[in-house]
Amino acid sequence: MLRLTWAQMRLSLGRLTAAAVAIAIGTAFVATTLIAGNVMTRTGYDAVTATLADADVVLGGDVTDDQLEAVRALPDVQSADVLAPTGIEVRKGGTSRWQLMLPTTDDPRLSSLVVEDGATPSATGEIALPSATAEALGVGVGDHVQVRWTTSEPADDATAGPTAPTEDGDEVWRTVDEDVVVTGIASDPGSAWSQSGGAGLVTPADALRWSGAESLTELGSTTLVAAEPGVAAETLLDVVGPLAPGADALTRDEAAEEAVSRFSDGGNVLVTVVLGFAAVALLVAALVIANTFQVLVAQRTRTLALLRCVGAGKGQLRRSVLLEAAILGVVASVAGLVLGLVLGQSALMVLGRLDLGVPLPSTIQVTLPVLLLPLLVGTVVTVLASLVPAREATRVSPIAALRPAEAPAVGARAGRVRLALSLLLTAGGVGVMLLATVLSSSGRADPTLLLGVGALAGGLSFVGVLVGAVFWVPKVVSWVGRALASTGTSARLAAANTVRNPRRTAATSAALLIGATLVAMMSTGAASARVSLAQELDEHYPVDLMVDGSVYGEVTSLPSDVSDAVVAVPGVDTVLEMRTAAVMLGDDWVTVAAPADGSATDVLRDPGTADGLRDGTLLLPKRMEEQATGTASPVTAFEAFGDDSETVPGGSAVDLRAVPSELGGVYALVTPATLDRLAPQAPVSLLWVGLDPGADPALVLQDVRAALPDTPAEVSSAGAERATNERVIDTLLAIVIGLLGVAVVIALIGVANTLSLSVLERRRESATLRAIGLSRRQLRLMLAVEGMLIAGVGAVLGAGLGLLYGWAGAVITFGEIGDVILVVPWTDLAFLLVVALAAGLLASVLPGRAAARTSPVAALAVD
Repeated sequence: MLRLTWAQMRLSLGRLTAAAVAIAIGTAFVATTLIAGNVMTRTGYDAVTATLADADVVLGGDVTDDQLEAVRALPDVQSADVLAPTGIEVRKGGTSRWQLMLPTTDDPRLSSLVVEDGATPSATGEIALPSATAEALGVGVGDHVQVRWTTSEPADDATAGPTAPTEDGDEVWRTVDEDVVVTGIASDPGSAWSQSGGAGLVTPADALRWSGAESLTELGSTTLVAAEPGVAAETLLDVVGPLAPGADALTRDEAAEEAVSRFSDGGNVLVTVVLGFAAVALLVAALVIANTFQVLVAQRTRTLALLRCVGAGKGQLRRSVLLEAAILGVVASVAGLVLGLVLGQSALMVLGRLDLGVPLPSTIQVTLPVLLLPLLVGTVVTVLASLVPAREATRVSPIAALRPAEAPAVGARAGRVRLALSLLLTAGGVGVMLLATVLSSSGRADPTLLLGVGALAGGLSFVGVLVGAVFWVPKVVSWVGRALASTGTSARLAAANTVRNPRRTAATSAALLIGATLVAMMSTGAASARVSLAQELDEHYPVDLMVDGSVYGEVTSLPSDVSDAVVAVPGVDTVLEMRTAAVMLGDDWVTVAAPADGSATDVLRDPGTADGLRDGTLLLPKRMEEQATGTASPVTAFEAFGDDSETVPGGSAVDLRAVPSELGGVYALVTPATLDRLAPQAPVSLLWVGLDPGADPALVLQDVRAALPDTPAEVSSAGAERATNERVIDTLLAIVIGLLGVAVVIALIGVANTLSLSVLERRRESATLRAIGLSRRQLRLMLAVEGMLIAGVGAVLGAGLGLLYGWAGAVITFGEIGDVILVVPWTDLAFLLVVALAAGLLASVLPGRAAARTSPVAALAVD
């Protein structure tokens, strides 16, 4: 039988090549998805832990100087430094910038900044500035700038600048100005400090002198440790951890997992997304391979029957088919693995040239799963796909097998079993998938477990759809075909051909259903994820920038010129002065705010979050929504936050009804009229600032801080933090889009391959039509219309299924983060339909030309 198998493979080389293409693209998709998953995880981890540089171990928490020296003395430790950022005002002429500065380190692995122009500061009075700050100040390497900081000194020391007495009268705060030289321009390749407007470098001695701290361990609560070459991070963790019992010791990847978990409210959304794509890849590869190989073996049913007529046993034929499938699976899977590696590296090179804001690795990471899993999937699925057609071909008698196979009918026993199985898989899978989406939205189960259950349920429901496709796909195609039948003879023949052999129509459409569903699902999931995550960021960060004058819980009035100074900053669109007061709601303290002039909706990123604001209501932020009450209760304002001993002058208790909202942040909102009753003298202690749409939030943050150098207020930019988080999301979605591009190519090849097999199978039919008078042009047009008809119907049906699966996947994957907004990507779906029609046309026309060029007599002789 081995010789027979090789002979069969040589005779069917053309068809085997077509099947090998389907197997190769299936395994290529698995390999590409696994590679993309590795890149996505690594890139996401690097993005959220960019401030940790290339540290192997991170100590989070208080570390004393003695503990730091003990860590440095370990033989497995190459270096250890404290991550101690500090702020300083940098001036040049009439321009100033508030700048975040980092102490230099002797080990480049522990620095997230790189000095590309000039040199790293090495002595007192030297500084390296980020390029944006250097351009704003108009300085370069070798120029001098002035730094300003405040320090406390004895009252009798009059060597410094302007003074302000401290509370005890023994010391004064002095403003110190000092000239320093710019030795270099620092870049931030990982965008670690982008939300702070970038960062510069100074020597540790200057960082301590400017901050007034005695040790770097006082400035920072994160210690970075680098291992000696050859020492694993886990090994280093075991020896470093016990030396700092007051700190949490983590490897860099563990710190990344923790950071991602905080970002996604307790779940590792990166791992969830990667596992989701891997599950989709496995399912799609299995379906594409199984469908194509079943078509291939079904085409050879007559050959197998002839072999049985000449004495071959059922077992021999079954083993021959399985051996052929194994050989084909191994060879095609190896080719698919190579193709997947090439596609993955090519996609990485293309994405690397895009300005994503987060660096991508230059080469793919080839792990053992990346090598073995595609080979196993391709080979095993090919062998399994050959079992059913081989069994069917050997179960019937040789004479019966020589007759054309009819499509299963619902009335037949096999048809009833097929229909029942299809309904069971479809209904059961959809039900379990919907249950997983409900549980994910409610947060009642582990998201990774729900992802696995949802992917399995979705896969089973899709298998059910494909199993029952022979019953409903031809009917849909026939209904559409009747609308085209009146356009001409070729169209009428094409419409009739689509229903003459329902099995063949369903098999051809199945490949398109798989590809269209895959593309629509990914497009829908990516679009829904982007919109949902953007909405979640809007809810967490209600305004772009905030200037808060409250100091140590006291509601302090901002100077009158602060608002004008902020308005003058380039990039600022709207400044809203907010009056605030401290109130008690039950047993909890809440800071209420109301606009002094204007409306809060003028600066809120989502004005709809303030829709519930009315006189007599207290609009709670989302994080305090559990304190909402259904009835009004008396609320009183107090002088200081946390101190209920003294109420505000002129204020009175007001009956307010606390209502929940989607408002982000920590401030509760009341109307100006309500605040006048609570605290008529409530000062303007807060500015809410809206930025121009095209403004860089990080640069605006720098400029606002520089415009308020002597104002005792905290300036924070939710917009800058939001931009950093969006950069991470955009990077991940860019990788998903790259993966989607590969999926589109694979789907189109699969469609063209299956349609080509169908056309090649019908060369005898085409020759018969030619013999009774159909012209070559009409034959080509008939095959083209038929291909486009099946492709169009398959694309529309696949788009509908893809929408449902994409929505369900988005809810399961991102439901743990917040509310998921379901999006219909109309542009992507329209493009999918156009591409599917073009694929159907090309897949049918090219083989049709070959059929048309073959004479009817020669074509009729083809078996």
